[in-house]
Amino acid sequence: MNRNYKSSFCGTALVILATMVSTAAFAAQLSSDGKASIPHDVQQLIVVDYHAMQNSTAAMDLKDRVLPPELKRLETAMKSSGLKVDQDADTLAFAAFRASGGEGTRIVGIAQGQFHTREVLANFAKQKTKPIVLRNNSIFPMGSAGMSVVFLNQTTMVFGDREAVKAALDARDGITSNLLSNGEMVNEMITVDSKAIWSLLDQKGTQTMMKSVLGEAAQLADYDTVRNRMKSSRYTMDFQNGVKFDMAVVMSDTVTAATAATLMKGVSILRKTSGSPLEKTALDQTTIDSNSGTLTVSYSSSDSQFATLLSSPLFQSVVK
Repeated sequence: MNRNYKSSFCGTALVILATMVSTAAFAAQLSSDGKASIPHDVQQLIVVDYHAMQNSTAAMDLKDRVLPPELKRLETAMKSSGLKVDQDADTLAFAAFRASGGEGTRIVGIAQGQFHTREVLANFAKQKTKPIVLRNNSIFPMGSAGMSVVFLNQTTMVFGDREAVKAALDARDGITSNLLSNGEMVNEMITVDSKAIWSLLDQKGTQTMMKSVLGEAAQLADYDTVRNRMKSSRYTMDFQNGVKFDMAVVMSDTVTAATAATLMKGVSILRKTSGSPLEKTALDQTTIDSNSGTLTVSYSSSDSQFATLLSSPLFQSVVK
């Protein structure tokens, strides 16, 4: 199960990147409580301004296409427990982190907003739902899907499978290290958290993502050199005026970044030869470059172009 968590969670980024596609008015920023609830060893963090996503047809189409089954289970469990996510949540975050003791990768979710905690707790009481108490925290089970939720306060809640929630609480309560002590991730976060949708990946997550993106090109000798010198990556999406996607992969040096850019350009050319006219246009609208040791990928299109691309054979082949 943990292995599937890892692959499906990273799929949200992989699907966008592998197709070479992917707000000043919106910003998905985590509070101090939210950041402290994320364990230190994060493989990928995805943060979404929920209102910005709901206000964009393209964003909701993308969500329906690529949301991993585990995250759909979380959404369903939250709604069935009386949590009005679509009304009350301002920001949603999902973190894939490496569990202690070599137990694989787990996912924890964090929601920020103005939650009607009294109504929710009254609903739990009505359903005779009893919490598990961990220190001063009450962890409530949600439905039959094996999901749990805990309210840190009226504006922040943590949800996921029970062990993931416990790990988040241990991090928040200082029992274990949390994201705030992960200097590299915190520094990367500063460059993206003003956007409506953003994601960060650590070195291992970046290596996994890039291998899938490059496909057969990852079998080339040059890729081994590139893979070992990847440090981290980040991407942002903006749905305010059409769709805009920007990705940056931080390498250890400028030569490696240039080599990675060359490999990705080669993949783009190969896909143009077999893609539909729409896919070729999308790839033509994608800019791949390197600068100061960072590989960059940018793409922009109208909402209608992006919606059509989601149904293309190229996109579907990546989803599978």
